[in-house]
Amino acid sequence: MVQDDSSVKSSKPHYIRPKHVNLFNEPRNFDFSTWVSESSLKLLVFCILTLTVAALFFFLQTSNTTQNSIFCFKTSHQNHPEKLKFPKLDLNSIQPILDKSSPYSSFHSEQWIVVSVSDYPSASLQSLVRIKGWQVLAIGNVKTPKDWILKGAIYLSLEDQANLGFRVVDYLPYDSFVRKTVGYLFAIQHGARKIFDADGRGEVIGGEIGKHFDLEIDGDIAKEQRILQYSHVTANRTAVNPYVHFGQRSVWPRGLPLENVGEVNHEEFYSEVSGGMQYIQQGISNGLPDVDSVFYSTRKAGLETFDIGFDEHAPKVALPRGMMVPVNSFNTLFHYNAFWSLMLPVSVSKMACDILRGYWGQRLLWEIGGYVVVYPPTVHRNDELEAYPFSEEKDLHVNVGRLIRFLISWRSEKHRLFEKILDLSYAMAEEGFWGENDVKYTAAWLQDLLSVGYQQPSIFQIELDGQKGEIVPGDRKEFVPRKLPSVHLGVEESGTVNYEIGNLVRWRKSFGNVVLIMFVSGPVQQTALEWRLLYGRIFKTVVILSNQADADLAIGQGQLDQLYKYLPKIFARFNSTEGFLFLHDNTILNYWHLVQADRSKLWIANQVPASRTAIDQNLSWFSKQADMVKKVVSTMPAHLQVNYKGSNPSEQSLAFCGSEVFYVPRKFVQDFIDLVDLVGDLDIHHKIAVPVFFMAMDVPQNFDSVLNKMIYKTEASSIDSQDFYSAHVPAVHPWIVSNESDFLKLIKLMSAGDPLLMELV
Repeated sequence: MVQDDSSVKSSKPHYIRPKHVNLFNEPRNFDFSTWVSESSLKLLVFCILTLTVAALFFFLQTSNTTQNSIFCFKTSHQNHPEKLKFPKLDLNSIQPILDKSSPYSSFHSEQWIVVSVSDYPSASLQSLVRIKGWQVLAIGNVKTPKDWILKGAIYLSLEDQANLGFRVVDYLPYDSFVRKTVGYLFAIQHGARKIFDADGRGEVIGGEIGKHFDLEIDGDIAKEQRILQYSHVTANRTAVNPYVHFGQRSVWPRGLPLENVGEVNHEEFYSEVSGGMQYIQQGISNGLPDVDSVFYSTRKAGLETFDIGFDEHAPKVALPRGMMVPVNSFNTLFHYNAFWSLMLPVSVSKMACDILRGYWGQRLLWEIGGYVVVYPPTVHRNDELEAYPFSEEKDLHVNVGRLIRFLISWRSEKHRLFEKILDLSYAMAEEGFWGENDVKYTAAWLQDLLSVGYQQPSIFQIELDGQKGEIVPGDRKEFVPRKLPSVHLGVEESGTVNYEIGNLVRWRKSFGNVVLIMFVSGPVQQTALEWRLLYGRIFKTVVILSNQADADLAIGQGQLDQLYKYLPKIFARFNSTEGFLFLHDNTILNYWHLVQADRSKLWIANQVPASRTAIDQNLSWFSKQADMVKKVVSTMPAHLQVNYKGSNPSEQSLAFCGSEVFYVPRKFVQDFIDLVDLVGDLDIHHKIAVPVFFMAMDVPQNFDSVLNKMIYKTEASSIDSQDFYSAHVPAVHPWIVSNESDFLKLIKLMSAGDPLLMELV
């Protein structure tokens, strides 16, 4: 567009023509040879310039890479970013800021709910106002209606915020919920000891915050409570999905690195931590939980709203140092010692700012000995069918994993918390996690905190670089999450089948060609079907032997004292089987721990102290057993005899080893059969014969050690077996199941390792 305006003067300089030059002289006669002679120098210069321009044009057109290299140096030289300047603060001379502009200058409350409002009060926000003992503080922005009002709430408009005198106001955008930062300072200025960071869409379940969170953490009672804590059993684990713990394995929170989404197994075990230091308490939301755009966009089935539920009875769970969890800005309780972590960054998108704040705050929380605890459902949020903007989460998905690794490795030599906070904010800007503006903003935030009277917590001397100690079995705490219906790729899950099916398939794949031979010494008519139901889900076939055969129940006859003599016939029936696992019904097999064992090796509990005893042969019965063993050994083929003599403690003793559970792979089956033939009619007891056979088939150093971790008690008649059962060992002995009631009790205990067993109850 050209503006034709005579009043606008041209910006081009005017050329003033000399008066003595006559532009209209008569033309002279043109002589070409004379002209060439007189203009030869000009022609040469013109040709050179023309060729130069043509060559440069051709060069630029045919070599884009070279073109870039030509201009790149100049560009980088001119635009090279200057090194970030570290703010210099004198935190010892901060002047107080008093509320002189608002009508609430004399108002004080210890418990505040801070929300951002962009529209008229919602029903959920109105319910927050009715919560007793809590003051709602609504923070407006440029989108908030001018006539916004809600009885019982304190409302701060943009003008009100500007008049408070806080330094952070200069850095806050006008159209974002990060203006809640002003609200945090206002609440602290007016006596806050607890701040519930919320939004207008969440309604507190039951209308009482104290029913869901730990409000009192300073007293002796609070400090004596024990809280489950994630363990470091998985090496290099830096982030966890807390939704798994609360019954939703297919859902993940916004801010969880996408590479961790597939970690759906529940915890093998937990540790514990004392209460009193849970300064940041993250609640979970029913209905529409805090999910990201990837989940929201891929799990929708049409226009149906999400209504996802979590287990309200699951125990709260803490995060140890070195492990992090996403923390949001709409359902989180902050205690006084964590108020410094409320600052919402300004240089990142609104979908990322609270997540970055949460990870930044968690790392600094370790410096004062605090930790984050995740709580069962505290609010219910309705799904309003609003599209989640992936563009505002893109950087979060790309960088959050790197951010977590950076934070865990970050160290500071500063000696005061606020100095460390500024140090970390500067380091995060250098790494590109947020902008230089956030460094200046952090400095303003820290100054404002001191101006409103906040006392920074003391540094807690901890060793962040030390090795994580191993948790002894007595300190391991078990919890198996419930299985709640969820949604998968837009299809609602109607049952409770989820990741456990994958485990069952994996176990079946491992042992689907292994035959389990089980001897039932109890009332077989009452328990045989139950044993088949339990173990038949895993093994190819379950063969049951008992003192009395029962054709209707497919139970074979056998005598426990000589049971090894019945095994060759079973071996012959299954000549293509990978191996045979023997189990006495007084021993419980936790099959999920056998997957890693080598099925080409022998398994027996030869290193369990209570199950293996060297017995003096001078005892009459053992003396007779020893004589029979010597006779068998003397007739062994060379390879079996060499193995046995190399393994046996001495010729004057017998290895009496618990033979309640053992495994014979296919390659040793013929040796086992040959040894049974060598015994013949000799009455060698099962508990003596089996150890002899194993020491003859192979040297103990080659046995797989999986069964050496079993629980084996010799005198447990006066002990309730439920007291020493553990799902974290491969087997437990002794255990008596005499009826269906005993079986049901056992199933409930074993479900800690195989939750699908609860489907049998």
